[in-house]
Amino acid sequence: MRPKAAARIIRLAETEPVSFGPLAQYRKLTGDDGLPVFTGVQTCAPGYSTPLHWHPYVEYLFILEGTMEAWTEGNEATPSRLGPGDMIALPASTPHVFRNGGDTTLRLLGIHTSPVRIVHVVEAAER
Repeated sequence: MRPKAAARIIRLAETEPVSFGPLAQYRKLTGDDGLPVFTGVQTCAPGYSTPLHWHPYVEYLFILEGTMEAWTEGNEATPSRLGPGDMIALPASTPHVFRNGGDTTLRLLGIHTSPVRIVHVVEAAER
């Protein structure tokens, strides 16, 4: 017999926004709640950029709207440009940056393959 677990419904509109500085906010969907992944939606105004950072697990960033430029350490001169429906998979412990280089709002779904979000900042972003 299969164990029964209840499905969880998480409504983005009912989550609390967390400021990621003056140009971005984050709304956690799952994490620290017994589920094996940490997920959330980040909304970034034009000009937003993360600092160079890394996570000790794989991170997936799925673009919901807008455009994002992303690169890994050492590849700053050749950023990848992603749009709605695109995703980048970042290997564990790989320093990376992403930014909203466009002129519209960027919204992305972040999927961390960890039940908690762990961020190691290498250097602060220039804004």
